[in-house]
Amino acid sequence: MSTPYPFTALVGQDDLRLALLLNAVSPAVGGVLVRGEKGTAKSTAVRALSALLPEVPVVAGCRFSCDPSAADPNCPDGPHDAGGATARPARMVELPVGASEDRLVGALDIERALAEGVKAFEPGLLADAHRGILYVDEVNLLHDHLVDLLLDAAAMGASYVEREGVSVRHAARFLLVGTMNPEEGELRPQLLDRFGLTVEVAASRETDQRVEVVRRRLAYDDDPEGFAGRWYDDESALRERVVAARALLPQVTLGDGALRQIAATCAAFEVDGMRADIVMARTATALAAWAGRTDVQSEDVRQAALLALPHRRRRNPFDAPGLDEDKLDETLEESREDEEPEPPEGDDDPEGGGPDGGGPGGGQPPSDGPESPELPSQNQGSDTDQASPPQEPAPAPGAPTGAGEQQPVRAAEPFRTKMLSVPGIGEGAAGRRSRARTEHGRTTGSRRPQGALTKLHLAATVQAAAPHQRARGRSGTGLVVRRDDLRQATREGREGNLVLFVVDASGSMAARQRMSAVKGAVLSLLLDAYQRRDKVGLVTFRGADAEVALPPTSSVDAAAARLESLPTGGRTPLAAGLLKAHDVLRVERLRDAARRPLVVVVTDGRATGGVEPVAQAGRAARLFAADGVASVVVDCESGYVRLGLAGQLAGELGGTAVTLDELRADSIAGLVKDVQGMNSPSRRAA
Repeated sequence: MSTPYPFTALVGQDDLRLALLLNAVSPAVGGVLVRGEKGTAKSTAVRALSALLPEVPVVAGCRFSCDPSAADPNCPDGPHDAGGATARPARMVELPVGASEDRLVGALDIERALAEGVKAFEPGLLADAHRGILYVDEVNLLHDHLVDLLLDAAAMGASYVEREGVSVRHAARFLLVGTMNPEEGELRPQLLDRFGLTVEVAASRETDQRVEVVRRRLAYDDDPEGFAGRWYDDESALRERVVAARALLPQVTLGDGALRQIAATCAAFEVDGMRADIVMARTATALAAWAGRTDVQSEDVRQAALLALPHRRRRNPFDAPGLDEDKLDETLEESREDEEPEPPEGDDDPEGGGPDGGGPGGGQPPSDGPESPELPSQNQGSDTDQASPPQEPAPAPGAPTGAGEQQPVRAAEPFRTKMLSVPGIGEGAAGRRSRARTEHGRTTGSRRPQGALTKLHLAATVQAAAPHQRARGRSGTGLVVRRDDLRQATREGREGNLVLFVVDASGSMAARQRMSAVKGAVLSLLLDAYQRRDKVGLVTFRGADAEVALPPTSSVDAAAARLESLPTGGRTPLAAGLLKAHDVLRVERLRDAARRPLVVVVTDGRATGGVEPVAQAGRAARLFAADGVASVVVDCESGYVRLGLAGQLAGELGGTAVTLDELRADSIAGLVKDVQGMNSPSRRAA
């Protein structure tokens, strides 16, 4: 086993270290989600934390790590004898992005359950992580149903496996840590809320700090054991402090004043539900224990808010997480004034040390405590600043941004769009757009299992076994089932697609009111793609050529940012835009052949520039039709005189056309549409 990088050797990242340590002190805080750019020591910090956790006493031979002093009465390996206790290091279990449901929660041997009536259960990663750390790298790329199972187990402290009437339950209490790069896509707000704390991390811009990071990393890579040995004393001191804080935690008092501050803060920032209040209370209590105190102070509440609230204020994928610290301070001050009476005149306290009295606050350790990572008085920089790169000053209204270009205009208010789906049945990643054969959904039939059996079709299995009972010598009431009798349930659900936007940014679209409406429509479709778990890409064309403004990604907020800054002007190279989109699909098909594409062309249908631009655009469009690619043209033509060019383009693509008004879900112009062929016999044959 390789030597982990020492936790105390980490440079900077104070908020990250604090959040991890608070969860080590009190796992009831609910875990931590670490958001940040690549290469910011997210994984290194999590792996280093496991070495700080104390050893875990377990029942010898128990696969579920039962505590000898309070063994789980429902443990599948129980009942346990009084003796046989042993100790082992706390585990850190990693959940791979491509893990199956059976690998996460465990699996039942269905064949033995049916034939012998025994619960033959193979534990999963949740059982391995019990009383340790469960680490999910790139949690935003994990399938939604796995994230739901994971967070349900973390919230209930138990995992349930149920298959065809046979169920197993075992304890599953662990410190949940997830890391993610927001550029690769966001978690749903409902899932974000299930993580207790969140931390935004970014690489330091301080030269000296970056030099120290490189120096320590090179020293560790050259001699991991020697490097860890130089930090042994610091690691031991921090480990002892974690143990001491755990022991002190039950004695910490959360007074009515602190509770009122917590409630007032959550109300002021309009967070949904009550989970934020509970998480803040547990975090503030852990901060007090970490500082060696038995009372929760105002600074503890402030620090708890900075860690527990930013991700809970996110309402849609285009909102950057963050917290207004000035508003936070005002709220805390107002709630403190409401709670505390005015002190009598002449009763000054020179030793007070602030509004909460003497002593350190906000999780700061006592001056005589062991050396440990400093705890920040506030987040390093604003979350909003870290979530979006600095923007250059915008030119004056109406000023040109280049030859034939106009200043980018803001998008109109987004709206709820009609559902656009790909016809047929796919087998892509689970989502909410088009019909597909999936692991979850309604049962539509059965088949012989290919590999491990995951979803038993009970009726089909009984039907397959029934004709052979006499030949197998059945004598009792039980059914004699063989491996060949088992049938896998086939299910139909929904898949996510690749929605590739091809946006006309030429001069014919450059009227400010018109382009604002077009951007609003694309923004609405992006929001719809986010809700339906699609990947998105953005191709734009104007002037003399087309460009890939955003390669296919799960980050719809990145697409929204590119759309917002999109300039307009110049000729309309429609053929170049379609050819560029066709090339993007060709490459993406090699990467993920199962994910079906949906091409959304946003244009008025005009084509200018080059030799025979209209004919070239028609030839390019027919490439999509030949490949059977689902497509829709959003017709942006306006005015009393309409040429109908967008409709002609849709015909060449083998798709359909909708106007901006018809795109709205509340429009009466049409119903939900399949966007390929509109029941054309030739398209059905293809």
